[in-house]
Amino acid sequence: MYTMRQLTILIIILFSMSVLQCSNQDTQKEQKEKKKVEFAIAIHGGAGNTSPDDFPEDERKKYKEKLQEALDKGTELLKSNASAIETVEQVIHIMEKSPLFNAGKGAVFTHKGTNELDASIMSGAKLDAGAVAGVKNIKSPITAAKYVMNNSKHVLLAGDGASKFAKKEGLEIVNPSYFYTEKRWKSLQSQLNNDKNGTVGCVVLDKEGNLAAGTSTGGMTNKKFGRIGDSPIIGAGTYANNETCAISATGHGEYFIRYTVAHDISALMEYKNLPLQEAADKVIKDKLMKVKGDGGIIAVDKFGNVTFSFNTKMMFRGFAKSSGETAIEIF
Repeated sequence: MYTMRQLTILIIILFSMSVLQCSNQDTQKEQKEKKKVEFAIAIHGGAGNTSPDDFPEDERKKYKEKLQEALDKGTELLKSNASAIETVEQVIHIMEKSPLFNAGKGAVFTHKGTNELDASIMSGAKLDAGAVAGVKNIKSPITAAKYVMNNSKHVLLAGDGASKFAKKEGLEIVNPSYFYTEKRWKSLQSQLNNDKNGTVGCVVLDKEGNLAAGTSTGGMTNKKFGRIGDSPIIGAGTYANNETCAISATGHGEYFIRYTVAHDISALMEYKNLPLQEAADKVIKDKLMKVKGDGGIIAVDKFGNVTFSFNTKMMFRGFAKSSGETAIEIF
């Protein structure tokens, strides 16, 4: 026979187990409901402080058309079951080939009048990553970064060594003159830095539930001493983790490196259980704002939620989901 005290304890235990089971079922149901999309993709073409009055409508149209082309390519790939990594690479490749952005063909010039490009890519499934920095003759830095990830034991290769590796792997090597554009050259000559934040990036959730992120840039106009920013630094300009989110950053790289911006957002989600938008805004609109670090991020979480967070006047950005939601924005 049970005593009254024992019966009370037993009832409490049974009740607690029932509540816990219901809670677990609710959590599973909530997670299932959250992921109503098969895939999601977001892209950016850099952030900056250009105001709408200083950006003519015909120029805006050019940028929006190129962003739409990249977004359409990503959507097409994801619909056909392409992996997150493949999609990130191909989408960024489109923007690298455009002179509109500070990446690939449109890379800005260094103080010496050369082009030095950086890129990184990361898979959220196993936290594999690859990057190249300070390369001068690799046509597609994002593809080189993917090869570093898949075909080497390393994460980051720089300069001539990265070029030798790319050549060995059969990647397209070009004459450095390929990266010359009149617009970027004039920016250097006039010592203007308005083009420094034209970095490009892409984040993806594919049908398999895998996340991936990539970032590519020409760096900062008039940069000296072999300066490298956040774009090829895993955890600063690029990060992906299937447990949280995929992130690509753009802005003043030194601040994004110091505050490990991309990883910090992921960590806030993982350790503090913050939703994606709240975590992103805490880092971009609070931490960075306090130290006057300009820039922003694009992100997608494991449920397909897409987030943009930036503390500048504008950021070239766009997104698309399997649900049909899509948009291209600048301001």
